[in-house]
Amino acid sequence: MTAFISKRVAYLGPRGTFTEEALLSQPDLASGELVEMASIDNVLDAVDNGQADLGFVPIENSIEGTVPATIDSLVFDHDLYIEREVVHDIHLHLLGLQNASVEGIREVHSYPHALGQCRKFLAAELPRAGIHAASSTAEAARLVSERGDPCLAAIAPRASRDIYGLETLRADIEDHGGNQTRFLLVGKGMVPAPTGNDKTSVVCFQVKDQPGSLFSILAEFYARNINLTKLESRPSKRELGQYCFVIEFDGHVADHDVADALVGLKGKLADLKFLGSFPKVRDAPAPKRPSVPTQDAAWSWLTSIRSQIADPRE
Repeated sequence: MTAFISKRVAYLGPRGTFTEEALLSQPDLASGELVEMASIDNVLDAVDNGQADLGFVPIENSIEGTVPATIDSLVFDHDLYIEREVVHDIHLHLLGLQNASVEGIREVHSYPHALGQCRKFLAAELPRAGIHAASSTAEAARLVSERGDPCLAAIAPRASRDIYGLETLRADIEDHGGNQTRFLLVGKGMVPAPTGNDKTSVVCFQVKDQPGSLFSILAEFYARNINLTKLESRPSKRELGQYCFVIEFDGHVADHDVADALVGLKGKLADLKFLGSFPKVRDAPAPKRPSVPTQDAAWSWLTSIRSQIADPRE
């Protein structure tokens, strides 16, 4: 792992965010100069304009999915390369003042993704509380601390409780176990050397939306037995119904098969944007394969749906 001791690393602040927690889990990054930023866009802008050498941002959560501010900025607004991914366990807590109680909370503040990760808890325990978005989980904790109102609470990490002098009103309130967020380290113009356990990320822009266009893209990977790890469509920002595809797959741009697939894609697309080749985190154990229904069971399922089609005579 390359040392970045002399590098400036911008990240989503203020202190106490999950982004900071994940960043500090990387010793080589933690030893650099850490620069707090108020938003994900600010982080990526800082790397682009040279205020920071590297940026550290959340990209997706196991419950809420992709972080739109990150992926859209990387796809449309910046020419930065992903240099590393970090997966961090996420535990969310309801934090308030020392004299607060869950029953007395009237407002809950947090980052939108964190609020989404606790949707069931909020509906069951705080159905009448107003829900307010903050620029980060730590910013929500700071707001609650500064206002000094026992009717306010923040959903934030444990580190925010300690930094801003709050109390844990309810611990581990995320709706699902195994809650994790993936973070990306991005930089300008540097592709890490292959390790033998890498993944590559690209964005495919279609010439036009037509039958078979996505199949044509996927065929380049299938023909070379390249495993896809993620496929996501994003609005192209041009007009309604026009999409591009963000694809992550096993392998490094230095690998022959990956290079061959990228050349094939470049020759058939309106544009192909390279987002980076970078080391994968350790692969999780393979999940138990689900049972596949028989043809009879599949037809039975389809028949039950067709039975609900409205009678045009009614």
